[in-house]
Amino acid sequence: MNGASREALAAAREALDALTDNTSVNATTLADELAAVTTLLHREVSLRRVLTDPAQAGEAKAELAQRLLNGQVGGTTVDLVSGMVRSRWSQSRDLVDAVEELANIADLTAAQQAGALDDVEDELFRFGRIVTSSPELRSALTDKAATASAKGELLRSLLGGKANVTTERLIVRLVTQPRGRSLEQGLDSLSHLAAARRDRMVAVVTSAVPLSDQQKQRLGAVLAKLYGRQMHLNLDVDPTVLGGISVRVGDEVIDGTIADRLAEATRRLAG
Repeated sequence: MNGASREALAAAREALDALTDNTSVNATTLADELAAVTTLLHREVSLRRVLTDPAQAGEAKAELAQRLLNGQVGGTTVDLVSGMVRSRWSQSRDLVDAVEELANIADLTAAQQAGALDDVEDELFRFGRIVTSSPELRSALTDKAATASAKGELLRSLLGGKANVTTERLIVRLVTQPRGRSLEQGLDSLSHLAAARRDRMVAVVTSAVPLSDQQKQRLGAVLAKLYGRQMHLNLDVDPTVLGGISVRVGDEVIDGTIADRLAEATRRLAG
């Protein structure tokens, strides 16, 4: 997102945080209702265009949203979505993406309130590694011929009782309502949202052998100083790197592995 949409999303996040700071608001229920609104806006293209039409007055769009949603979702969700459509959006799709992001943040907030956010972060990462290493599972979860209910049942059989309930909810929603994204992109986005709940960045660290607690602490401190933010480390062991470590933060890769140095030496010799 950029321009007006970025500002509108930032305002919506602040509104969501203010709501979920109130203990009377059930974050899980809010997540379910926002997910339902996401489905509606994704399906009804003409509706979302009307709700993001810059030629229409913000109050008129808010009143339309209220008429459509009253009785379908709770008052808190109605107020939140009404506030969102009062804002300006660069593209109609941005509104759908924003509502979906708020649904995911609400679920992560529920996990944070329960003291389980660290577990959810780690489980999202581990599930992503499982998908990467299992083409059969990825194929089953992304099969366009399979129904959403069948994919949901498969995931519940895999995750039920083995992962936090928030992790299961987030992954089931992602797989059954992909909205044109790849599974990997969706999991990566969820991982970053989870980290952002603690104002942390995510660093994917790959090493030939597991890092000791002392090494993890030192690496976390160095990265936090380098990027100016607390860093959550997702650790992956890959013997093919031979030695050293590779660190990926967003699109930036810091590669200090022996395998990378050997590959660079080979390229120089070939040149």
